[in-house]
Amino acid sequence: MKPTPKSALLSVGEVAARSGLSVSAIHFYESKGLIHSRRNAGNQRRYRRDVLRRLAVIRIAQRTGLPLASIGEALDTLPQARTPTVEDWRRLSRHWRKELDERIGRLTQLRDQLTGCIGCGCLSLKKCPLRNPSDELGADGSGPRLLDADSL
Repeated sequence: MKPTPKSALLSVGEVAARSGLSVSAIHFYESKGLIHSRRNAGNQRRYRRDVLRRLAVIRIAQRTGLPLASIGEALDTLPQARTPTVEDWRRLSRHWRKELDERIGRLTQLRDQLTGCIGCGCLSLKKCPLRNPSDELGADGSGPRLLDADSL
């Protein structure tokens, strides 16, 4: 990694102020390996300026409901020594699109079935015999089953 001029490094407080995140959130993301810092001679964390872009990507991805594990996997594909580019963002977006489409489908199905049945949890004794005759889904264990089933 190319050495970074001291003026290009930010303290955790500066990163917090610029990103709108709390210091504890920044430390949390670092503990999860989503961002990285170095230590100065006084053992204080110092961050490269490109961490601000990474934090913005993390926040956007979290707002869409992506789990930190998916975010981390995607960020691992980015070079550590530079700010993510527009092309990097396009690649990440394509990677996340399928996962988001699946999530949207599950949420739409949940919304549409919520008043009549919760996928058979069982909250509707009158309708469940039609959707789940003889409690066939009960063999798979307790909890909702229809929301994860491909077809029923």
